Amino acid sequence: MTAEQRKAETVSLLQDLGLKEYEARSFLALTQLSTGTAKEISNISEVPRTRVYDAVRVLESKGLVEVQHSNPQQFRAVSIEEATATLRQQYDTRIDTLQSHLEALDLQPKVDDSDRMQEVWTLSGHDGIEARTHTLLEDADSEIVLLIVEEELLTEALYERLHDAVDRGVDVIIGGETDAIIDKLGTEMPSVKVFETELDWLLGPASDDEIAISRLLLVDRTTLLVSSFYPDADHDDSHEQAIFANGLENGIVVLLRRIISSGLLPVATPAR
Repeated sequence: MTAEQRKAETVSLLQDLGLKEYEARSFLALTQLSTGTAKEISNISEVPRTRVYDAVRVLESKGLVEVQHSNPQQFRAVSIEEATATLRQQYDTRIDTLQSHLEALDLQPKVDDSDRMQEVWTLSGHDGIEARTHTLLEDADSEIVLLIVEEELLTEALYERLHDAVDRGVDVIIGGETDAIIDKLGTEMPSVKVFETELDWLLGPASDDEIAISRLLLVDRTTLLVSSFYPDADHDDSHEQAIFANGLENGIVVLLRRIISSGLLPVATPAR
């Protein structure tokens, strides 16, 4: 990544956290200066000088910039540690407010689960699928079976939730498609059963035009998540797709449960 690409991504991230473009570019410029005037900020950020004052005024109100009322005025950014802590707090506050507003809304009556047994839902985007995976792991009561095909899915966040599940007394069985994945799982999760998957016929070949499964998760033998991707595609947030199904009588869940159980799990059927 070039310096210009890094700057552009930094501006984009600051915008994601609530700053407007000129504010983000002005703040980025100030992080490169010990102190700076509007003219100096404008030269570095390419923000028109007349707009720099407006941008800095907003940054000051957000606790990201300090102002010295000299002639000309001098501006400086707070430390990177203080800035990131401030932005994190503001972001968390927005999330908490959003959650409280959503929870305060009138809820529609829940649909009887028996009416939803045959439903299959789709998920799109790596971040959303990752979040659903973590939620399922956190909600597991008795058993987790997880097959990992794509090595980049082995994150600290995943390990943390698996360790928490083990601590709760959940039976955890994890498997990998490659020796590298198996070795990493065995090193990170020495107390659980780690296996090399023998479901190659299910996972299929990984070729230029073939969709490959990246993860398969079965929780409490009733909830299933399977995600897939094109191995040679650009890995943006949308490269991963998934299906999600729930229920003892859901055909997809039953099929995958029996396939996995035939080689990995006891034959016993979960209680209805």
